Amino acid sequence: MSVASSRSSSVAGKPRKSVIIIGAGAGGTALAARLGKRGYAVTVLEKNSFGGGRCSLIHHEGHRWDQGPSLYLMPEIFEACFKDLGEDIRSHIRLHQCNPAYRIHFADGEKMMLSSNLSQMGETLNFFEKRAGNREDPLTNFLSFLKEAGENYEESIKHVLTKDWSAWWAFFRPELFPMLWKTKGLRIYTTLYDRTTKYFKSRHVRRALTFSAMYMGMSPFDAPATYSLLQYAEYAKGIWYPIGGFYKVVEAMENIAKDKFGVQFRYDTSVKRIVTDERKGTTTGVELESGELLEADVVVSNADLVWTYNNLLPPSNYAKRLRTKDQTCSSISFYWSLTSTVEELGGHNIFLADAYQESFDEIFRDGDTPSEPSFYVNVPSRLDPSAAPPGKDTLVILVPCGPISIPEKPCSDPAKGARSREQFAATKDRARRQVIETLKKRLNRPDFEDLIDHEIINDPFDWQDKFNLFRGSILGLSHTIPQVLWFRPSIQHASYSNLFFVGASTQPGTGVPVVVAGSGVVAERVSAFLEGREKGWLSWEALRGSVILAILALLALMFASFAAGFILLGVVIAASLHFLGVTDVPHLVWSKVVPE
Repeated sequence: MSVASSRSSSVAGKPRKSVIIIGAGAGGTALAARLGKRGYAVTVLEKNSFGGGRCSLIHHEGHRWDQGPSLYLMPEIFEACFKDLGEDIRSHIRLHQCNPAYRIHFADGEKMMLSSNLSQMGETLNFFEKRAGNREDPLTNFLSFLKEAGENYEESIKHVLTKDWSAWWAFFRPELFPMLWKTKGLRIYTTLYDRTTKYFKSRHVRRALTFSAMYMGMSPFDAPATYSLLQYAEYAKGIWYPIGGFYKVVEAMENIAKDKFGVQFRYDTSVKRIVTDERKGTTTGVELESGELLEADVVVSNADLVWTYNNLLPPSNYAKRLRTKDQTCSSISFYWSLTSTVEELGGHNIFLADAYQESFDEIFRDGDTPSEPSFYVNVPSRLDPSAAPPGKDTLVILVPCGPISIPEKPCSDPAKGARSREQFAATKDRARRQVIETLKKRLNRPDFEDLIDHEIINDPFDWQDKFNLFRGSILGLSHTIPQVLWFRPSIQHASYSNLFFVGASTQPGTGVPVVVAGSGVVAERVSAFLEGREKGWLSWEALRGSVILAILALLALMFASFAAGFILLGVVIAASLHFLGVTDVPHLVWSKVVPE
């Protein structure tokens, strides 16, 4: 039996606690660096020969593709992470600002440039909004929309993304109440698309400003308006691209972890199971597929959470329940190298379906691939010339689709959905044809297909196999209201006290910046556990939450009592009037309810 980084290892005579992290994704790598800085002996185990998870790169004959994320958003979260490591992020990565932010191509032939430059944005909005009959100033409405989105953004970072939500009393932090008042409850009572209708009349503008809900793996017709924070991130903070690919961010964190804090990264190392001690309610380490046993004081899984519960841990009812929860979408992603450049494409391009809402419904309600898909095209070579050989282009096309159908969550039509590789092949071919035909038509490039020199494809089954993503869901558990904050799977296992989680499907949520923010919360929880300073039921936070909950319950009881008393008084008065012969109360009520 080996000891990962040794439970009893020491530095200058001081015993070091050991931590094993399963998975070298963005969350696992950020957490490894943060725990390494705190003095723990950290070992990261990665099944693949490369790091970064979905943030990794693909290379072929001088072309470079971002396998997953290509938008660097919410920069202050990354800056805070590097600052926590004692580093300036500007010393490690170079960023290119994307302006225009997007080129939007509509089914009716219209095109729209979206920009963080207010003058350019004002001209664009004015053209579409005035044509839609909006007599108000479109730029003023846009700024009002951004102001609201900015409140969601700033307050979410301060009170949600960087806070620990693993205990129920997190809901009763005093600072939350003024925040909820200011943001009107983070506007969870309406959808993102509905919120845009308050500010914009043009369906083109509404669609252009809501498609980014897909970055949370959700439909804009289902996503709470809270997620307008994405529009603030895009147009107030700007969209950026790391030179060398998004993986450069994760690579920088890994280099800091290894070179500065002595963290060990073991690649091509698959974990077979997390070893548990049922009697003590702890984990003792992990067993590798090779049979090697590694011990540690703490185990953290950065692997997909639902996959971890169902594949690395003993069977449980909770693991079964996780399989029934709502997942984000999957994708059919095409990675194309072209023999020449396509100047009609910018760095980030969105091609929207004419049946906009229906295309989302087919994904999120039916669990299928849209019959007419909207899709995203990233051209990294337009942002960073090193992504392709001179005179050529590198393209990533992301077609959102439903996750893999399973008995617990089947596709609404048994003949559709992603049920097997063989069955899904026809759907994948159809999506490819539709993408190519759309590009030919909307770019006026009938020769487009002839430009494709090399092709790599990731479909839901590839995402599942490469990265152990449950159902091939590219962003983990969805962010529906019953699956956020305390209701989202906790960062600490309920039965095994020294088992923790970091990543898209645990708190605070999905998306690289959100996961990186969450790594700071997990680092603090792991430290608290190892140093014996965990906050239990007798902590100040728990007692304060209990008091506030009791006060709210008392107020609710008083209100209910008052309402019941008021209703009873009304009944007594009505009965008195009726029996005294003043009026026929039943007839009066009936005539009001059922008028003639």
